[in-house]
Amino acid sequence: MASNAVFAEIAALAGDPARAGMLHSLMDGRALTASELARAGGITPQTASGHLAKLIAAGLLAVDRQGRHRYHRLASPAVARMMESIMAVASDATSSRRRIVVGPRDAALRAARTCYDHLAGRLGVALADALVAGGHMELGSDAGLLTDSGMALLGDIGMDVEGLFARRTGRLLCRPCLDWSERRPHLAGTIGAALCAHCFAEGWIRRSEGTRAVAITPKGQLRFRQAFGVTLS
Repeated sequence: MASNAVFAEIAALAGDPARAGMLHSLMDGRALTASELARAGGITPQTASGHLAKLIAAGLLAVDRQGRHRYHRLASPAVARMMESIMAVASDATSSRRRIVVGPRDAALRAARTCYDHLAGRLGVALADALVAGGHMELGSDAGLLTDSGMALLGDIGMDVEGLFARRTGRLLCRPCLDWSERRPHLAGTIGAALCAHCFAEGWIRRSEGTRAVAITPKGQLRFRQAFGVTLS
């Protein structure tokens, strides 16, 4: 169990507005440069370098080097879960103070978005619901089980299910992740990440510039309805 001192250090690092902005910008699972993160945090590149060093030292960020470039990403799915949980609490606190009129971007985020490397929003929750309701998956409070029919379903849509089971990453195969906007679980873990990647690769969803929101393509609307019985307006 983490000591109070370490807990306080992590909370303080994530609680700074500039660092919170940088961490939030990495919640779509991509890696960004220091300059891109500086813009996300609303600070200068010089100031951002100090913030990034602290986040890396605390294990919240990791750095990938490609030639002369350095790309920063969230260090682990656990960091993404922490951020999603904070957003859920923050949303509750804000809602209790006053009603917020959301704009188009907020509506898009609530409809479908990435939560680190898996799908969230109404789309993510609807897919999790469909898998459970169809007997394809069982989700507990902190873990899940893919049934034989679930393996067949994912195989039918073109996913390499056997490959998922063959890999040994130390990550849970599937687990629920509380959705901050829907307040119900969407699907995370290895299967959640693989399903999200598959949807991108097949052109069922596409990224929206400058946001974690994803748009469901006409092809995706058709395939989500055919394979999962999921229809989002």
